[in-house]
Amino acid sequence: FIFAAEILGEVDHYYVLVPGWDTVLHTINGFLCAAVGFSLVDLLNRSSKKVSLSPVYVTLVAFCFSMTVGVLWEFVEFGFDTTLGLDMQKDTVVTSISSVSLDPTDTGQRVHIDNIKDTAITTASGKTTHIRGGYLDIGLIDTMKDLLVNFVGAVAFSVIGYRHLSRGEPAGWTEGLYVTPVTPAEDREEEQQIDRMEREREAGRPR
Repeated sequence: FIFAAEILGEVDHYYVLVPGWDTVLHTINGFLCAAVGFSLVDLLNRSSKKVSLSPVYVTLVAFCFSMTVGVLWEFVEFGFDTTLGLDMQKDTVVTSISSVSLDPTDTGQRVHIDNIKDTAITTASGKTTHIRGGYLDIGLIDTMKDLLVNFVGAVAFSVIGYRHLSRGEPAGWTEGLYVTPVTPAEDREEEQQIDRMEREREAGRPR
């Protein structure tokens, strides 16, 4: 995800060249993080003799894990934007805004401005920059959209995981995303394979 977001997205400009790149990444991230959270809790549930978690609880933890990762990533984007002057939280041009900050009476009344065609930004040096087509939203819409599609991905896997636990339905292709415990037989087989490799390596050394 980090490679696709930072290297492909920022360095190779996939965010600009590929429509919906950011949306696809955050949707997949929500799905995969839910799979990781689900697998970890389910693994604990299966291996513990004193704890028996319900499918609803396991699914809820997986969903919350995915959403937490999504929120933390938005914190990272915000931190880079504010400290390094980047634009990871992409801006959106909007044509209407509502704000109590524009109330001249300072009484908390909402002021709505519609059909914005142009915004002029004037710096202390006198330089003026015009934003054609509306007003520049500085990352809020992008952040909420990212969290929304992360939510969709998390819900999608949570539903699959819940049906798998509660009804015993096959997980299908998503089963490859689960973290499963190693059985004693598999553990012994792995140890034997390591021993064979070590003996072969010892036998192949010159004396």
